[in-house]
Amino acid sequence: MEMSSLVPWSRRSELTSFRREMDRFFDRFFEGWPFRPSGQEGEWAPSMDVSETAKEMIVKAEIPGMDPKDIDVSVRGDILTVSGERKKEQEEKGENFHRIERSYGAFSRSIRLPAEVDAGKVNATCKDGVLKINLPKTKEAAVKKIEVKAA
Repeated sequence: MEMSSLVPWSRRSELTSFRREMDRFFDRFFEGWPFRPSGQEGEWAPSMDVSETAKEMIVKAEIPGMDPKDIDVSVRGDILTVSGERKKEQEEKGENFHRIERSYGAFSRSIRLPAEVDAGKVNATCKDGVLKINLPKTKEAAVKKIEVKAA
């Protein structure tokens, strides 16, 4: 008898959800171990932070060692896409590498913005390995503080 046949039908979605969460847990646990499967070699994507003020969205991405010319930033509707390529350095002659942990290659990250932004006024700067993208909100999306009066 299969184990899932003992679980009431209404509770099977909870088991499926639990199994997905456990799979994600083990995927994160084994990230960065010395012997990654060969399909993961060289894959990387920058970490991104998204914050918001009353007038703009701010996205920061870690891109150490990248030339700003190798980074593309675009906004289409409510989707921000950051893509580019980290190029591998020339290997030194006479050195025998036993392990290389820095990742290289193309990447693309897309995130849905939680507010409507004015794509024509987006500004991106790169300093000390951090890409900062300022995305001004549209007038409709800007937060307007409303004073609460005593009745």
